[in-house]
Amino acid sequence: MRVLVVEDEARVASFIAKGLEGAGFSVEVVGTGCEAVARTLEGGVDIVLLDVGLPDIDGFSALAEIRVVDQATPVIMLTARGDVGSRVRGLELGADDYLPKPFDFDELLARIRARLRQPRQPEAFVLQSGDLQLDLRARRARRADRTVDLTSREFTLLEYLLRHEGQVLSRAQILNGVWGYDFDPGSNVVDVYVGYLRSKLDGDGEDSIVETVRGGGYRLRGRGAGGL
Repeated sequence: MRVLVVEDEARVASFIAKGLEGAGFSVEVVGTGCEAVARTLEGGVDIVLLDVGLPDIDGFSALAEIRVVDQATPVIMLTARGDVGSRVRGLELGADDYLPKPFDFDELLARIRARLRQPRQPEAFVLQSGDLQLDLRARRARRADRTVDLTSREFTLLEYLLRHEGQVLSRAQILNGVWGYDFDPGSNVVDVYVGYLRSKLDGDGEDSIVETVRGGGYRLRGRGAGGL
């Protein structure tokens, strides 16, 4: 089993790597969030240990980028931030577990083994909701009988909405999940790109497939939320 350790403190990374290697794991260490995203999405990683405090993008942003494409690889977040808000944020972004520092190595090992025992769900290469279909391998979108041409960012936004079908997503969640950085209250980029999607996906006279939820954000209307 290959473990990807994402940790920029050499002493901590060495401690974790040596312990895991002694327990029979194959270990790879990277020190930045960008490396973590690239290496995870490259494949061949069975579980990721992801530190929050990294020198480029933080662990939350790295996790959000990973989860846009990869929903299956288990991720355990390691952080000196033990507050409830940080734990909740990590779990909401798709972390499988959250271990505050300092931690006991035996506990870390037990959590890794527990996650690896859980069967993985097969990765879906086609996401669908009603007459909307998104082919992840071909990078192609279809609505009913027509192909919809999307830019790379529009495609990623639609994928994020489809993976959270029926859920009300705040602008902050969407910005972090699709663009990979913290929400700027003055930015309207989410609203702009939702407008782009609507103009391309919605036919004449149709209610928008992307619903505005007053005071909440946006929601992709699922089969039970508007009758796709």
